[in-house]
Amino acid sequence: MKNHTSVVLITGCSSGIGRAIAEEFNRQNFIVYATARKIETLSELKKDGIHTLTLDVNNEKNIKQAISQIIKEQGKIDVLVNNAGYSSVCPVAEIPLKELRLQFETNILSAINLIQHVVPNMIKKKNGKIVNMGSVSGILTTPFAGAYCSSKASLHALSEALRMELAPFNIKVIIVQPGAIQSNLGNTSKRSVSRNINADSLYRSILDSINKRADYSQQNPTPTTVFAKQLIAELKKENPKKIIRLGKGGFSLPFLKRWIPDSVLDKIMIKKFGLNKLKDE
Repeated sequence: MKNHTSVVLITGCSSGIGRAIAEEFNRQNFIVYATARKIETLSELKKDGIHTLTLDVNNEKNIKQAISQIIKEQGKIDVLVNNAGYSSVCPVAEIPLKELRLQFETNILSAINLIQHVVPNMIKKKNGKIVNMGSVSGILTTPFAGAYCSSKASLHALSEALRMELAPFNIKVIIVQPGAIQSNLGNTSKRSVSRNINADSLYRSILDSINKRADYSQQNPTPTTVFAKQLIAELKKENPKKIIRLGKGGFSLPFLKRWIPDSVLDKIMIKKFGLNKLKDE
């Protein structure tokens, strides 16, 4: 990628990973379009010379408008970073279907929708990179995060199919599987807990453990600035890794999933997140 001509579209830039990625791409002289549902959250990025757009990834009209504007202004989109995400924490047996739909619409359907709108321009230019923000949680499933973990696992699988399907057109699909990275994801998760765990929940007595899972990714996380520098250094390569793992747990958790028997992992997770206490009630 030639920095001075490459155009990058990033979703979910109001804070955390998305903001850090936008800032790092900008520092390296890419043409950056940072987006978020609330454009006022991007005011500091705009001051730094970054293009900012309103983009609710679950809004079809927003998606069409944003992509049309970028192509009108720049003639192309070289890199799409599907970073916008949502994390719902709730036992699968009790999660409201509305909440589950929001989880999948935000983490999967919106990413595919954006890809489908960007790909025609990339094919026309015979070049492009699509970066999908997965997670190690899509590899190692934990209690109370079944919705989030399954959405990321699905994004991984769809990305692998896309990688093969788009290879003939010189479009590279990269799956990023971060470990614990500093972000607002923990706060989003905790809000979902307070919204979804009712007084009559089967798991009410271990609410502390559920909240612990909600905040799990923010326990001594890797700073977003460090993550962004490492990620973009890899993305700038002509042939970046197909799967990029960075941050705390980025390698250890997939290792555990691969080499530890499921029966043993289950026992570890049951104890770690307090489910063993339910047997005594």
